[in-house]
Parts: sequence; structure tokens; C-alpha cells
Amino acid sequence: MAIYVNEEKGLFQIDTKNASYQMKVSKSGYLLHTYYGRKIKEDVSGELSYYDRGFSGNPPEVGTDRRFSLDALPQEYSCYGQGDYRNVAFLVKDKDGVFGCHLKYDSYEVDADLDFALLPHIHNFEGREDIESLKIRLKDKSLNLYVDLYYHVLPYLDVIARSVVVTNAGEDQVFIEKIASGQLDFLAGDFDLLHFHGRHCKERQTERIALTYAGQSIGSLRGTSSHQENPFLILADRECNEEQGDCYGLHLLYSGNFHMQADKDQYAQTRLLAGIHEEMFSYRLDSGETFISPQLAITFSKDGLTGLSHNCHSLIRYHICRGKFQTQRRPVLLNNWEATYFDFDGEKIKKIAKQASELGVEMLVLDDGWFGKRDSDNSGLGDWWVNEEKIGSSLKELGEGITAYGMKFGLWIEPEMVSEDSDLYRNHPDFAFCLPGKEPVRSRNQLVLDFSRKEVVDYIYQALAKVISTAPISYLKMDMNRSICDVYSRVCRHQNHGEIMYKYVLGVYDFLDRISKDFPDLFVEGCSGGGGRFDAGMLYYTPQIWCSDNTDAVDRLFIQNGTSYGYPISSVGSHVSIVPNHQTGRLTDLKTRAIVAMAGSFGYELDLSLLSDEEKEAVKDQIIDYKKYWNLIQNGHYYRCKLVGSAMDASVWMFVSEDKSEGLLNVVTLDTNANGPAIYVRARGLDENKVYQVEGFDKQYSGASLMHMGLLLPLMQGEYQALQIYFKEVRD
Repeated sequence: MAIYVNEEKGLFQIDTKNASYQMKVSKSGYLLHTYYGRKIKEDVSGELSYYDRGFSGNPPEVGTDRRFSLDALPQEYSCYGQGDYRNVAFLVKDKDGVFGCHLKYDSYEVDADLDFALLPHIHNFEGREDIESLKIRLKDKSLNLYVDLYYHVLPYLDVIARSVVVTNAGEDQVFIEKIASGQLDFLAGDFDLLHFHGRHCKERQTERIALTYAGQSIGSLRGTSSHQENPFLILADRECNEEQGDCYGLHLLYSGNFHMQADKDQYAQTRLLAGIHEEMFSYRLDSGETFISPQLAITFSKDGLTGLSHNCHSLIRYHICRGKFQTQRRPVLLNNWEATYFDFDGEKIKKIAKQASELGVEMLVLDDGWFGKRDSDNSGLGDWWVNEEKIGSSLKELGEGITAYGMKFGLWIEPEMVSEDSDLYRNHPDFAFCLPGKEPVRSRNQLVLDFSRKEVVDYIYQALAKVISTAPISYLKMDMNRSICDVYSRVCRHQNHGEIMYKYVLGVYDFLDRISKDFPDLFVEGCSGGGGRFDAGMLYYTPQIWCSDNTDAVDRLFIQNGTSYGYPISSVGSHVSIVPNHQTGRLTDLKTRAIVAMAGSFGYELDLSLLSDEEKEAVKDQIIDYKKYWNLIQNGHYYRCKLVGSAMDASVWMFVSEDKSEGLLNVVTLDTNANGPAIYVRARGLDENKVYQVEGFDKQYSGASLMHMGLLLPLMQGEYQALQIYFKEVRD
């Protein structure tokens, strides 16, 4: 059992493999947070400090005892209106606009069920440890408002998933103005915050900053989790590194506007909150109604950032992703986008597919331009009927022509968008977000459909389901190519437009839920201009996401490295593209591009017929290698590595099987030096006591030698050179 309750002491403790999480109900009825870190056995609530603090309020239950203040004590779930002047987790107002509530402990339940409906959440996976659950109920008596704190626990991954359910049991409506999905209060400690910032074509760049009294905040108001910040962050001890030290990782399972904030307070205590962004959020609860927050998955590691990453990778691969393709190898695909853009017809697509099939590619994906009046990105979105005049046949005939080559057929869609130059917009302009009496803000010359409305989701789903049903489609790439503004719904309840963005995200999940139920054999890849909606929430519905619209191999090194801290390789869509690269103009070797793309699902984004015969043979070999290594790449442990004793800058990473019997080392150099020192790389994750044969080397090495001395690499001249080295255990 991971959950322990001592009713007499009012003590709650959650134990995972390496950590303990402890809460205590105070004598005055408040739920305090007493500890979260390496595993302990004793009640540590006696270590809390109680002093008479100036300018810190005392709740009425403690009478004249000025030592008890929620402004200074660590809380499990703070709210505005109880004398806590810090950044709080929960803010509510009543029907008269009066802010504040008074949450006190009410009851608890072990093995509590929760119907998440469409919201993503962690789940059991066959052969892995089952989830345990706890519900702690807080109550505001005057409002007759229940706030239920749910804890879903995966002990073997040191994961505690938090969610909050608010129920209005009173007669009058209330408005939730802010709701964090989880809160972490730490009594002491010097922390660093790792977050993953960026922009379109430069997503998830890693930044590590010291947490100070000024606090740190990340989030998105773009309607999606965004390219600019990611709803995953790490709170690490100042001394924590890749191999050792304590750290905490937080994944918000949500694909819309979010906010994560860490603050050091006046007494050097740290508070971390994560949940829906409070800006433009105001959710009305009528009598008897309930609101469920997105789930927040928190994991702890005592083994540094690598241990944390391994927890996150297993969490997402086994307990968030679902469906037929959860752990299967994805087909090696060719996407026609950078090969043709909008300039194609059916014969050109079949010619590309034929060449691809001869080289071993397993799927052809037809990208944007197959529907409506769509010869550029200025028209046609929303008109989900096949442009047979452009293709020269039905989509069924085109798909059958591709499958005749022994390949699968995939299709690009962008269901949440509409062009003003479209039949859909001309017939249903009210389906799009637009402020009354104002011209819309355009982006990529398209508007956003109001997916908070069921009838809009129904319309789009029915149109696309008809297309999917009439052609041999095995794969969908679901794109979303602009940020959301002009948020106004023609049917939203009066004065409650603060619900729209939350309901919009639920509409997206509803669309994907129908796809998964009606077409269970269809593989769906998420996309939002690449990595603009790369989050754990989307991975619940799409087990893979296009990592970035930037296919440049060198830029991808940094994008994929940042992604690796929180997301498994199996979730990363990555392709080999043409050079000069269409985003950067950079030239890189075909071998380098392939090795970088193998740190993901692997595929191609070019016209293979334009390659030389030598390059075509190289493509054949790359596909063979990927198929040979895919299980190690997708299901092995991922390690971020470094060169040793060299001034050369390089990106180095490694995959190691769970039983440590094999490994795959990858090196890409980022510069070149004349007469430089010898280059060594220290392997990680191997077994010190095993002996390994290193492919391409004429001797055997112990795991200890490879990890501590390092492997001497051959001379690598020129920028952006790459090596891929396979290790295999030598057995008697």
C-alpha cells in the first residue's frame, strides 16, 4: 500500500518507491503540507515553526493565538480569504461578487473513483504497478462548497497525480476565478527552475535559473500550450545534475492556456502552483454543478535529472498514451509537404510513393492541399471534401494506388480552423471566433472555429469521418496553425465568456475521442505548427506529436534535447529533410540528418527521386538500421551524454536497453578544430560488470571502462559530422 492514514493524528502519508509525501490536519482544522522528498517514516509535523509574525493574519479558529498564520505555514491547497497573502491555488467569488472562501478539512476516502470524462489522466498498464488513489475533501460551510483533492499514485515511478474537483452544494451560483491543479510548499531549500521556452521552429529550449524571491512564472495565453513555453517544468536542488541530486518534475495534462509559478516567500519557503491560466478564466458553477481541473502529474527523483526523465518517459509511454499504437513501432513514412507543398496532383504523389516504396519507406502521407479550393494557405480550410479535379481521381483510388506499392496511406487535416474564403465560412460565419462588431485578427489568413460548441465539433467531425471512411487511410496528422484570440462564442452563457477556452480544449479532446473510438486502427499524430501543442494532454489522444516544423538537423538537436527531459522518444515525430534546409538554408550530411531523425519516430520529408543513386542506397541502409534499433530507441532508457577532454562542441545521447545488454551511442559535432585533442565520450547506463563488443572497434570493453574512462572516438573533421555506435553485451 502506498497510502497511509492515521485518523487519530490527522496524518496522511503517500509513499512511492523513493519518496514520501505527507499532510497533516491541524487542531484548528486546516490541511497543512508537512513534507515531500526522500522516503521517511515518522510524522514530521512537529518540525513546523509557529511564531508571532507581523502583518500575518490569524484565522478565527485559533482565537488569540497569534503564532498560527496560514501566511507562514505550508499548506496543501491554499485559497484566498484565509489570511494567506502569497500566490494562492484557489480563488472563488459568490453571486454578489464577493471574493474569498474558508476551506477546512472535512473527510477522506481511499480508493476513490473519479470520472475524468474527456480530460486526459493517467491509467493502468498491463504488467505495470496499478494506480492507488486518495480523496481529501475540504469544505467552505458558508458557501456550501466542496473542494475535493484527488491523489492518484504510481509508486514504482514515484508519481503522484493531482486533480481538484469543485462542487457547488449551495443554492446560489459561484464563480471559480482561479484553480490550480496542484500545489507544492517547501519549508526550505535552494532550488533551480528548469523550463523549456522557445518560438515557432525553435521549441523547448532549455533554461536553468535560480529561484529567487522575485519568483518565476511560465505559461501560455495562446489557446494552446504553445511553442513559447511548455506545461512541463523541473524544480531541482541547486546541486542537482544529470546523475545525482533531488528534483521534481511537473507535467500538466492539458493542451490549453496554462500557468505555472514558483515563488520564494518572505521566510525563504518555496511555493509552486500549476494549472489553468487564471487570465480570461471565470467558471460559473450553478447549484449542484461540478468542475474538474486538469490533472497534474508530479514525479520525484533522487537520482538527478536522468532519473527524473526516465520516470517521465515511462509515465507517458505506459500510463498516458493509449491505444493500438501505444508501444508499437510506427511505420517509416514519407510526408510530401517539403517535396511538393501545394503543387501536386495524384500522379506526382504516386510517383513519389513508388520511389519511396523501392527504398523501404512504409507509408506515404498526403499533406495540405487535397481538399476544397486549396492551392495556397489562403482558402479552403473547413471545406472537408476531396478535390478530385486536382487529384485526378477519388481519394479512395489514390489511396489504393499507393497501397498497391505495399505502403500505407496517411492524410493531413486541420479541423479547428476555417478560411474566410470557404463554403463553410460563407454558410456559417457564426462558427468562427470573432468579436461582435469588429474585424477579426487574422493569422496565416485563417480564423479559429468555436470548438467550445458541440454543434461545431459535430459538423467538422462528420465531414472528416466521411472522408476517412471512404479511403484506405491508416494515419492522420492533425495540425493547428495559429494562436487563438477574438474569443467570443455566439451561444455562451451571458457574462461568462471565461468558460470558453476551457470548453474549447474539451471540444478538441471530444473530436479526438470520437476518432479513437470510431477508427481504433487509425494512427493519429498531433501537430500545431510542429511543437505548439506538444504536451502530455495531447499525448493521451495522439501517441506521437510532430516535434517541430523546423527539420534542420542541427536545430533539431537542441529542440529534441529539451524535449527529452520530459517526453519519451516514442512521442517525437522526426524526419530527414532536403538540403539546403528549407527553414535555415543549412547544409548537413545525409548521415547526420538520419541519425538526428532516429531520435524520434523516423521518416522522410523530401522528394526521394531527386537523390543520387549513392544517397538512395544510404536511405535503404538507414531504414534497415532504424528497424533494427527501433525497440532500443523507443523503449530503452535515454541518456544525455558529453564529450570528455575536448574543446569540440557536440550533441551526444545514448539509448540503453532495460537489461543493459545493448546500447546505441549517437554523436553529432557542432564545430571543428585543427590539431585538436583526442575526443572521448563516456557512456552512461551500462552495467559496469558486463563486457561489451563495440561495433566498428576491434576490441571488447567493460562497462566500467566505457563509463569511466570513456571511448576514444575516431577523428571527425568538418562541422556537423555524426557517428552512431552500437554496444552489445558479450555472453559466454
